[in-house]
Amino acid sequence: MPAAPDITVDLGSPVPPYEQIRSQIAAHVAGGLLTAGDRLPTMRALAADLGVATGTVARAYRELEAEGVVASRRRVGTVVTGEPVEAGAEVARAARSLVHRARAAGLADSAVLDLVAGLLRSP
Repeated sequence: MPAAPDITVDLGSPVPPYEQIRSQIAAHVAGGLLTAGDRLPTMRALAADLGVATGTVARAYRELEAEGVVASRRRVGTVVTGEPVEAGAEVARAARSLVHRARAAGLADSAVLDLVAGLLRSP
């Protein structure tokens, strides 16, 4: 099993902790850091690492499972089910290109996130 990608939780954020966990894992799958068959940390282990309740991680994992990103299997744990769907893969390629161009232009990651967030809010 590869090393688990970095997952963090900002308890001061208005975004609920379970959603922070869910979105980071989904991003790691979409970005190729986690691939089909990769095992996620146990709920208890991840909760302890992040300083959140086990139920918080359980909710994130349930939502990821409902989205088809992961599957929970007895005796194996929670594993990534596969690559993002084709439309998601195309968007992931565009996002990688955006990140590459933004960094080449010297933009801070936070500036890129602000730009994308602003665009998502526009009609």
